[in-house]
Order: sequence, then C-alpha cells, then structure tokens
Amino acid sequence: MTLGARSASRWRWTESGWSRGSRVVPDETAVAFVVDGDAAGVMMATPCDLEDFALGFALDEGLLTRGDVLGGHDPFGHIGLDVLESELGIELHLSRPPGSPTPRARTLTGPSSCGLCGTAALADLQRPLPRVDSTLRVELKALVRAMGALADRQPLGAATRAVHAAALWLPGDGIVLVREDVGRHNALDKLSGAVLRRERAEGRVEADAALASRGVILLTSRLSVELVEKAAMMGAGVIAAISAPTALALGRADACGITLLAVVRPDGGEVFTHPGRIAELDEHAGIQE
Repeated sequence: MTLGARSASRWRWTESGWSRGSRVVPDETAVAFVVDGDAAGVMMATPCDLEDFALGFALDEGLLTRGDVLGGHDPFGHIGLDVLESELGIELHLSRPPGSPTPRARTLTGPSSCGLCGTAALADLQRPLPRVDSTLRVELKALVRAMGALADRQPLGAATRAVHAAALWLPGDGIVLVREDVGRHNALDKLSGAVLRRERAEGRVEADAALASRGVILLTSRLSVELVEKAAMMGAGVIAAISAPTALALGRADACGITLLAVVRPDGGEVFTHPGRIAELDEHAGIQE
C-alpha cells in the first residue's frame, strides 16, 4: 500500500451491473503545529513527509528563517522537532531559537482545501512578503514537458486520484523533488521543507541564493493566493500550475516579482505576471515587465 493511503471497500456500478470491491483512498489526519509550546494551528493533511511539513509550514508562515535550519550541527540546524502521535491526530512540536517571530494566531482547524483558515484577524492576511530576486529564464515549452512528466512522479496520486502535488523543477536537472497531500497548500509546505533539507544536505548557507530561486515550482491545482505567498517565502521566481489563478493570487505575484504561469497543459500555457523570465516571449515585440 502507498504511504499515506489505505484500502476502502466499495460497491461499483457500471452498465454491466453492480460489483463489490475496494478503492485506495488517501489518509486525512488532523496535524497540530505546536511552536515553542504554544498552539500555532491545526491543518487536515496526509500524514506522510511530516518533518518536511513542519519545516516548510514554519518557513512559509514566517516562523523561522532558512538560516535557522541551515545553521547549527543538529539534523534541523537550530530547530528542535518532535513528532507525537495520538488517537486524535499528530502533533508537530517545534522549538525555535530565542527572538524568533510571533506566530500568526489561528483559532480554527484548517480544512485540507484552505491554507489561511483559522487566521484570527483580517490584518494577518496582508502580511509583508519578500520581493523575489531570481534571474532565471525558462522556456514555456520546457515547463509544459515538465508538467506532463509530473504525473509519473506522483505515487499517491496514481493510487488514489485524490491528492495534489507540488514539485521543484531545475533547468538541466528536471524534477528534483515532489511532495503530495490532500491539501494543495500542505503539498507546497512539504516541498518547502524538502527543499530546506536538500539545501542543508548540500552544505548551503544563508548567504547563498535559495534553491527555489534557481527553478520553477510546479503545482497540480488552481493557483490561490496562499500558494503564491508560500512560494515567495521560498524565494521562488516562477510558479507554473495546471489550473487557473485567482485575481488575488495575480496581485500578490505581481507585487512579489513572481512570474506566474497557469493552465499549463499539453497544448501550451498562459503567462500572467513578470513575463521577462519566459524565453519565448522575447520573440514578440512590445513584451515588457
């Protein structure tokens, strides 16, 4: 059985009649984030790649920096991480260095469909984001091929047809990391954590450019605003998604300096913001930032 999934019995109807059998379905579990002893939110998520989830969520929420994870001699740098399981769900306990930022208050459980649910105040939804510094230039047709190749890198998706994926594609290397989850924002948090851990394994330091700035984030979902914000925290300059964006996502991407591509399918794709990173657009006169 694929990690993060289980078998469920079911009745199936076709034109030939009813049959009894089973289907593989994804797990969905309450995952609570406890930061420095205080509750920081509960998300419904697929219970795999939890260490990546914890690190990525904390980075994308602004609760730690790349330097917190890349520094130090422990497996997670200056971050302490414990995974505790119970009958009610899973708790991810993070201990951060002194002077770390205060978490955004969350008062509700976030369903797998939303990355901002439970935020306590409207003002928290307009948190300041870094402007992305990426000199990457890519061909749209290369991203079309990459999106097509992503399906073969999704074992949980192949087994269940019910989860999202987030991946990092690097020029010359192709897809180097993939993470899956029932929640599209959870999948991106997991990818963010996996990128951090790869940076640490490669001996990167805080002064180095973020690995995500050298590649493209691939998403198998619609492009909503929280995905753009998480990509900005990762330092990603280009996002490509299989579905369409929201207007708010476009505004945030434009403000952060992110090139946003959507509806990336076998027959092409659409570029919405900061088109200067897309090589083919140089062939068309009048294309400007």
